[in-house]
Amino acid sequence: MKFGSVANPEKIDFNLPSDHPDTQQTLLKLPSHEPLQVSVGCAKWNRAELKGFYPRGTKDELSYYSRQFNSIELNATHYGVPKKEQILIWKEKTPADFKFFPKIPQSISHFKRLIDVRTLTEEFVDRMSFLEEKLGMIFLQLHDNFKPKDIDRIIKFVSEFPKDIPLAIEVRNEAWFQGSEAEDFYNLLRQYQTSNIIVDTAGRRDMLHMRLSNGEAFVRFVGANVASDYERLDKWVGRIEQWKDQGLQKLYFFVHQNVEKESPLLSAHFIKQLNQKLGLSLPIPNGESNQLQF
Repeated sequence: MKFGSVANPEKIDFNLPSDHPDTQQTLLKLPSHEPLQVSVGCAKWNRAELKGFYPRGTKDELSYYSRQFNSIELNATHYGVPKKEQILIWKEKTPADFKFFPKIPQSISHFKRLIDVRTLTEEFVDRMSFLEEKLGMIFLQLHDNFKPKDIDRIIKFVSEFPKDIPLAIEVRNEAWFQGSEAEDFYNLLRQYQTSNIIVDTAGRRDMLHMRLSNGEAFVRFVGANVASDYERLDKWVGRIEQWKDQGLQKLYFFVHQNVEKESPLLSAHFIKQLNQKLGLSLPIPNGESNQLQF
């Protein structure tokens, strides 16, 4: 994942900003403090990308991956809609509690830019619905050049999106995080109970808006392939502990790297810290003690 990468990450201030005031207000208004549900994973299970993660001789990468992690951010669907038969194979290969988080195809988000996409969206959602209980949440990622002047397209999209399927949205243009545009977007998300994706990447610190629109936190963490990536994750554990105390219901946290082979190690470190600080019992992927040396 190259978005937001920088040449000199050691010069970036990686401290997390304070929460937007709406985050605490949103969490404290939730009806009750249910046990926190946590999904942590990588963005893909491809062996070439995650070199060194799979034991020698591993033939079925998804089966192995899904027994190390409880979820996957399914970026593959951004580039094409899998056939029903492929979806059913994925479903059969994974444990009962495993969750997929598919990204909406670029044909909808980038090429048609949300114009006249109702049929395409319904077809995609119908296809993903074959995952049944293993469908975690579908998410829409808009191009960096998709600006607030086109918010009406997002309004139409979320108003037509199936109400029984959880949805999250990631906006990237810097104008979405400023002034009245930020308020309009946030109010739209709240109205339709859509999750506001937070992105932690070196070159775009403005995407750390720390503004939750409901009881779910969807975080996409992009490491910089430097030692401080582990410290950044520790800071996230502290923030999530705070949100949990305020009433957070669900956490979806996906780890990317500019060089993806380190993602499983970072994820394992993060899961171990979550277990210790939040009293969880998430499985820790193999190799969690083998932190890379930089």
